[in-house]
Amino acid sequence: LVFIMHLQEFVTVLVRDPRMQKEDSWHSYIDYEIFIHTNSMCFTRKTSCVRRRFREFVWLRQRLQSNAVLIQLPELPSKTPFFNMNNPHHVDHRRQGLQEFLEKILQDALLLSDSRLHLFLQTQLSPEDMEACVSGQTKYSVADAIHNFASLNRRFPVEDEERKKGKNDADSDSESSSSGLGPSDDSVSCGCKASPASEES
Repeated sequence: LVFIMHLQEFVTVLVRDPRMQKEDSWHSYIDYEIFIHTNSMCFTRKTSCVRRRFREFVWLRQRLQSNAVLIQLPELPSKTPFFNMNNPHHVDHRRQGLQEFLEKILQDALLLSDSRLHLFLQTQLSPEDMEACVSGQTKYSVADAIHNFASLNRRFPVEDEERKKGKNDADSDSESSSSGLGPSDDSVSCGCKASPASEES
């Protein structure tokens, strides 16, 4: 008798390490690191790390909602006029809200099949470049973009050792790296067996 153990699929997502970034001499914003670790068939990369700001989350939610009209998407933390970047409590409250948002989205098989979600989580492409890639206006496919970003960012497998040594990231803040991606092949394969959406309103 041969017993084949089916490993339970999992997706771990962490939103962490908020950092203040300067946009210009007058404006700053905070971005957050999104760390993904998974064994899910849905994901091109099993481990990834990108940085995203709040307004990119807003863009993602709008795009996912327009593609999945019948699904009630979870809410993002509210954009309050009283949000203070220098207040650690405000920043952490938003970070937690962003993490909960992603955790809920990643439980939904239909949302997991949206290529924008994968580009958002596993590349540093800007919203404009993600949109262009998904609609076939780029020389590279979704899978190319994800593989290319991973090859630029080789610290994932040794991430824990890196953190112990003290981080010496060269986090570039340029959001778009749309040149020099390899030749196109079919877009990201999503043979997902995600658990059914948990009913959350």
